[in-house]
Amino acid sequence: MNILWDFDGTLVDSYRLFVKLFKKMLGDDTPEDEILSHLKVSFGHAFDHYGVTDEQKNDFYSLERELEPADFEKFEGLEDVLKLAEHNFVVTHNSREVVNNVLQHHNLGQYFTKIIGREDEFPRKPDAAAYKHLLKDYDIDLVVGDRELDLLPAKELGIPTCSFQAPNIEEVDFHVDSYHELYEILRDKG
Repeated sequence: MNILWDFDGTLVDSYRLFVKLFKKMLGDDTPEDEILSHLKVSFGHAFDHYGVTDEQKNDFYSLERELEPADFEKFEGLEDVLKLAEHNFVVTHNSREVVNNVLQHHNLGQYFTKIIGREDEFPRKPDAAAYKHLLKDYDIDLVVGDRELDLLPAKELGIPTCSFQAPNIEEVDFHVDSYHELYEILRDKG
Protein backbone atom coordinates (compact mmCIF):
# COMPACT_ATOMS: atom_id res chain seq x y z
CA MET A 1 0.00 0.00 0.00
CA ASN A 2 1.25 3.47 -0.94
CA ILE A 3 -0.12 6.59 0.77
CA LEU A 4 0.16 10.21 -0.33
CA TRP A 5 -0.10 12.70 2.53
CA ASP A 6 -0.58 16.41 2.91
CA PHE A 7 1.75 17.89 5.56
CA ASP A 8 0.28 20.83 7.48
CA GLY A 9 -2.76 19.80 9.48
CA THR A 10 -2.42 16.21 8.30
CA LEU A 11 0.96 14.85 9.44
CA VAL A 12 1.55 17.57 12.01
CA ASP A 13 -0.61 19.99 13.96
CA SER A 14 0.71 23.20 12.47
CA TYR A 15 -2.48 25.23 12.13
CA ARG A 16 -2.38 26.30 15.79
CA LEU A 17 1.02 27.85 14.96
CA PHE A 18 -0.19 29.48 11.74
CA VAL A 19 -3.27 30.95 13.44
CA LYS A 20 -1.05 32.64 16.06
CA LEU A 21 1.27 33.98 13.33
CA PHE A 22 -1.70 35.19 11.29
CA LYS A 23 -3.21 36.90 14.32
CA LYS A 24 0.12 38.58 15.06
CA MET A 25 0.37 39.71 11.42
CA LEU A 26 -3.17 41.16 11.49
CA GLY A 27 -2.47 42.88 14.80
CA ASP A 28 -6.10 42.90 15.86
CA ASP A 29 -8.56 40.89 17.93
CA THR A 30 -9.86 38.65 15.14
CA PRO A 31 -11.04 35.40 16.79
CA GLU A 32 -8.65 32.48 16.28
CA ASP A 33 -11.43 30.09 15.22
CA GLU A 34 -12.42 32.53 12.47
CA ILE A 35 -8.84 32.73 11.21
CA LEU A 36 -8.57 28.94 11.29
CA SER A 37 -11.74 28.51 9.22
CA HIS A 38 -10.25 30.68 6.47
CA LEU A 39 -6.79 29.09 6.63
CA LYS A 40 -8.38 25.65 6.31
CA VAL A 41 -9.76 26.69 2.91
CA SER A 42 -6.31 27.90 1.83
CA PHE A 43 -3.73 30.50 2.80
CA GLY A 44 -4.56 32.44 -0.36
CA HIS A 45 -8.22 32.49 0.63
CA ALA A 46 -7.33 33.79 4.11
CA PHE A 47 -5.00 36.44 2.70
CA ASP A 48 -7.71 37.60 0.31
CA HIS A 49 -10.45 37.53 2.96
CA TYR A 50 -8.48 39.77 5.32
CA GLY A 51 -7.09 42.02 2.57
CA VAL A 52 -3.52 41.14 3.47
CA THR A 53 -0.92 43.28 1.69
CA ASP A 54 2.25 41.92 0.09
CA GLU A 55 4.23 43.46 2.94
CA GLN A 56 2.07 41.64 5.50
CA LYS A 57 2.49 38.37 3.59
CA ASN A 58 6.27 38.84 3.71
CA ASP A 59 6.01 39.45 7.47
CA PHE A 60 3.95 36.28 7.86
CA TYR A 61 6.45 34.17 5.92
CA SER A 62 9.33 35.69 7.91
CA LEU A 63 7.61 34.69 11.13
CA GLU A 64 6.93 31.22 9.68
CA ARG A 65 10.64 30.72 8.95
CA GLU A 66 11.38 31.32 12.63
CA LEU A 67 9.38 28.24 13.68
CA GLU A 68 11.45 25.35 15.01
CA PRO A 69 10.80 21.69 14.11
CA ALA A 70 9.87 21.05 17.75
CA ASP A 71 7.04 23.60 17.42
CA PHE A 72 5.20 21.19 15.09
CA GLU A 73 3.44 18.37 16.95
CA LYS A 74 2.92 15.05 15.17
CA PHE A 75 -0.52 13.54 15.48
CA GLU A 76 -0.94 10.64 17.85
CA GLY A 77 -1.02 7.25 16.12
CA LEU A 78 0.53 8.55 12.91
CA GLU A 79 3.62 6.37 13.02
CA ASP A 80 1.55 3.18 13.18
CA VAL A 81 -0.22 4.14 9.94
CA LEU A 82 3.08 5.11 8.25
CA LYS A 83 4.47 1.65 9.08
CA LEU A 84 1.57 -0.03 7.22
CA ALA A 85 2.57 1.58 3.92
CA GLU A 86 5.28 0.35 1.59
CA HIS A 87 5.76 3.93 0.37
CA ASN A 88 4.62 7.23 1.89
CA PHE A 89 4.75 10.50 -0.05
CA VAL A 90 4.15 14.14 0.88
CA VAL A 91 2.76 16.78 -1.46
CA THR A 92 2.69 20.14 0.29
CA HIS A 93 2.71 23.88 -0.28
CA ASN A 94 5.28 24.08 2.51
CA SER A 95 9.00 23.88 1.79
CA ARG A 96 10.72 20.52 1.51
CA GLU A 97 13.35 21.78 3.99
CA VAL A 98 10.74 22.49 6.68
CA VAL A 99 9.02 19.15 6.07
CA ASN A 100 12.30 17.20 6.21
CA ASN A 101 13.40 19.00 9.37
CA VAL A 102 10.11 18.36 11.14
CA LEU A 103 9.96 14.71 10.05
CA GLN A 104 13.55 14.13 11.17
CA HIS A 105 12.85 15.83 14.52
CA HIS A 106 9.98 13.39 15.12
CA ASN A 107 11.99 10.38 13.81
CA LEU A 108 9.57 9.91 10.91
CA GLY A 109 11.83 10.69 7.94
CA GLN A 110 12.63 7.05 7.24
CA TYR A 111 9.00 6.35 6.37
CA PHE A 112 8.90 8.71 3.39
CA THR A 113 9.99 7.83 -0.14
CA LYS A 114 9.48 11.25 -1.70
CA ILE A 115 8.50 14.77 -0.63
CA ILE A 116 7.23 17.33 -3.12
CA GLY A 117 7.30 20.86 -1.72
CA ARG A 118 7.04 24.44 -2.89
CA GLU A 119 10.62 24.33 -4.30
CA ASP A 120 9.50 21.77 -6.87
CA GLU A 121 7.37 24.46 -8.51
CA PHE A 122 4.39 22.30 -9.35
CA PRO A 123 1.12 24.22 -9.62
CA ARG A 124 -0.56 24.56 -6.23
CA LYS A 125 -3.20 22.06 -5.18
CA PRO A 126 -5.94 21.41 -6.19
CA ASP A 127 -4.03 21.11 -9.48
CA ALA A 128 -3.20 17.41 -9.91
CA ALA A 129 0.25 17.85 -11.54
CA ALA A 130 2.31 16.77 -8.50
CA TYR A 131 0.09 13.74 -7.96
CA LYS A 132 0.43 12.78 -11.64
CA HIS A 133 4.21 13.14 -11.32
CA LEU A 134 4.27 10.56 -8.51
CA LEU A 135 1.96 8.24 -10.46
CA LYS A 136 4.62 7.95 -13.19
CA ASP A 137 6.76 5.87 -10.81
CA TYR A 138 4.39 4.60 -8.10
CA ASP A 139 0.84 3.45 -7.55
CA ILE A 140 -1.01 5.51 -4.96
CA ASP A 141 -3.64 3.64 -2.98
CA LEU A 142 -4.87 6.43 -0.71
CA VAL A 143 -4.56 10.20 -0.31
CA VAL A 144 -4.93 11.68 3.19
CA GLY A 145 -5.59 15.38 3.72
CA ASP A 146 -7.30 17.84 6.03
CA ARG A 147 -8.59 20.21 3.35
CA GLU A 148 -10.71 19.66 0.28
CA LEU A 149 -7.95 21.02 -1.96
CA ASP A 150 -5.72 18.09 -0.83
CA LEU A 151 -8.32 15.56 -1.94
CA LEU A 152 -9.66 17.07 -5.17
CA PRO A 153 -6.62 15.95 -7.24
CA ALA A 154 -7.05 12.41 -5.92
CA LYS A 155 -10.74 12.40 -6.83
CA GLU A 156 -9.85 13.67 -10.30
CA LEU A 157 -7.38 10.79 -10.72
CA GLY A 158 -9.65 8.13 -9.23
CA ILE A 159 -7.53 7.58 -6.10
CA PRO A 160 -9.33 6.73 -2.83
CA THR A 161 -9.43 9.59 -0.32
CA CYS A 162 -9.42 10.04 3.44
CA SER A 163 -10.29 13.33 5.15
CA PHE A 164 -8.50 13.83 8.45
CA GLN A 165 -10.34 15.83 11.12
CA ALA A 166 -12.48 17.38 8.38
CA PRO A 167 -15.97 15.83 8.44
CA ASN A 168 -17.33 18.67 6.30
CA ILE A 169 -15.49 17.41 3.20
CA GLU A 170 -17.97 15.52 1.07
CA GLU A 171 -17.64 12.54 -1.24
CA VAL A 172 -14.55 10.95 0.30
CA ASP A 173 -13.95 7.27 0.91
CA PHE A 174 -13.12 7.70 4.62
CA HIS A 175 -13.50 10.35 7.32
CA VAL A 176 -11.28 9.87 10.37
CA ASP A 177 -10.72 12.02 13.42
CA SER A 178 -7.67 10.09 14.60
CA TYR A 179 -4.93 7.95 13.13
CA HIS A 180 -5.98 5.14 15.43
CA GLU A 181 -9.19 5.00 13.34
CA LEU A 182 -7.28 5.01 10.05
CA TYR A 183 -4.92 2.32 11.34
CA GLU A 184 -7.88 0.05 12.09
CA ILE A 185 -9.41 0.65 8.65
CA LEU A 186 -6.16 0.00 6.77
CA ARG A 187 -5.08 -2.93 8.92
CA ASP A 188 -8.41 -4.65 8.30
CA LYS A 189 -8.13 -4.01 4.53
CA GLY A 190 -4.54 -5.25 4.36
